Amino acid sequence: MTQSDEIRHGQSSDGPMDVKVTLRGPAELADALPYLLGFHPTDSLVLVALHGEHGRFGGRLRVSLPENPVDWPGSADRLAECLVRNSARRSGHPDAVVVFLCQDPSEGERPSEVMERLRPLAQRLRVACGELEVPVVEALCVSAGRWWSYCRPDRVPAPAEGTALPLPGSSAMAATAAYAGLPVPCSLRDVEGRLSPPRARDSRQENALDAACAELLPRLLTDSRVEEMRRRTLGLARVALERFRAAPRLEDPARADRQDDALLADDEAATMILGLQDKAARDRAAEWADPGQADAAVRLWRALARRCSGPYQEHAVAPLTLAGWVAWSTGDESEARIALGMALHLDPHYTFARLLHTSVNEGLDPELVRCSLRKERRKRVLGTAAARRGPTGPAGRGPAHRSPGDRRARSRR
Repeated sequence: MTQSDEIRHGQSSDGPMDVKVTLRGPAELADALPYLLGFHPTDSLVLVALHGEHGRFGGRLRVSLPENPVDWPGSADRLAECLVRNSARRSGHPDAVVVFLCQDPSEGERPSEVMERLRPLAQRLRVACGELEVPVVEALCVSAGRWWSYCRPDRVPAPAEGTALPLPGSSAMAATAAYAGLPVPCSLRDVEGRLSPPRARDSRQENALDAACAELLPRLLTDSRVEEMRRRTLGLARVALERFRAAPRLEDPARADRQDDALLADDEAATMILGLQDKAARDRAAEWADPGQADAAVRLWRALARRCSGPYQEHAVAPLTLAGWVAWSTGDESEARIALGMALHLDPHYTFARLLHTSVNEGLDPELVRCSLRKERRKRVLGTAAARRGPTGPAGRGPAHRSPGDRRARSRR
């Protein structure tokens, strides 16, 4: 199986990267998975489409493992159909599929027991893909640093406790990724932690959100005051953005997040969170994705998402979507997929997150979204300028009310 031109995380805009890696066997496939996704998946089901005689990697799909075995048949059918349909639209009908089931043992459970517990799901996925005439050529379980193949022939013995994955950085895939300048894959849990509120609920922030709700909700429901609320929200966000830009850049993620959290007062964070529930305010904030602003912007949106705890958890959809958009616009597809996936988990029908998630997964250029945002900004600026000029009635001096003689004279000039 060959990996070619499919690793885009961290890719430079100077030109396309040409990366080719030949993977031989299930051990190298299991080791390559974090590089395919850009992060180490946990509690994840991953499907990867293969194309052509040599099994070139194509579309890939990652979702959280369905917890209830009752849901496995329906989930398998939907996921197989989604992968095949989207792959056919982008790269042609796939010739085969590779399946990965990734989950670490729960307390008191052995990795081999995880493998056996997930075996029926792997079998159901093989059946679902086969019914679409796309065979599953390999199905792997990855748990606690070990892997098992569900497709190994019965006559070939396999270690009951699985096979250990290569040491980090020791495989051909790791060497190729380092040569190409790609970052070491991060942990899915680590990225999710940077985008999630702490487990211990923050009563002060929840009280601030309660107060902001009481003040801002009437404005959201009143057309005459909603524009005032948008200006206030974006004004606070711009001030916070400059504060984040001025703060020193810390390499340690935990220290960096603590620093960013301290840069936001509870009341201003609450006002921004509530204000971003307005889609027009959110879309204007999405314009802050230029290189000079992007790092501060994604840190701000992460910090706001971390403030959405308790009954305000669903309010994180807007800042999560903005964090995913800025991450994608700067080439970090891994964080983009995770942030947008978290947003859609909270609200599967959130249109902006669905649009961005599909665009990232289909390998589209974020410049398409930038162009759309710039177009909307031009329309807004022109509309504001026209409103400031005011209406030109019959007694006005606008061009529409010049006399025919005036227009003829103007045309001769």
